[in-house]
Amino acid sequence: MLRTLALSLAAALLPLSGAAADEPAKAPRQIGAEASIVFPSDTTIRNWRADRERGIWVQDRRGDWYYGLFAGLCRDVDFAQAIGVDTRGAARLDRFATLIVRGERCPLVSFVHSAPPPSKRDKAKDVAADKADNAKPN
Repeated sequence: MLRTLALSLAAALLPLSGAAADEPAKAPRQIGAEASIVFPSDTTIRNWRADRERGIWVQDRRGDWYYGLFAGLCRDVDFAQAIGVDTRGAARLDRFATLIVRGERCPLVSFVHSAPPPSKRDKAKDVAADKADNAKPN
């Protein structure tokens, strides 16, 4: 009985494996190319991480990372626990969208394919380097 069930399940799944083999190979992502996430919501955005006040990394449900650069500074994004996306009816997160962070509107000027964000250790090194650069006299 169990063997018959296993064989019938394997036979039912066989056409699905053939269909998956016929799918064309996914084109490689070009880091730095303009991008968008269609219908941004809690099901299409898996994770996000702030780049201090100047930008944000966003991960989609497939695990691909994107980087959005703010038009100016977005003060509270580093401490926010949630963000909102105002797409102005376009239903896509792209360079024309605005993020809502603790009531502040943070418009984007760029939204590109990206590598994953740096680790916390690398980020701490960047912050220390920026402080050292700012402490130098002009």
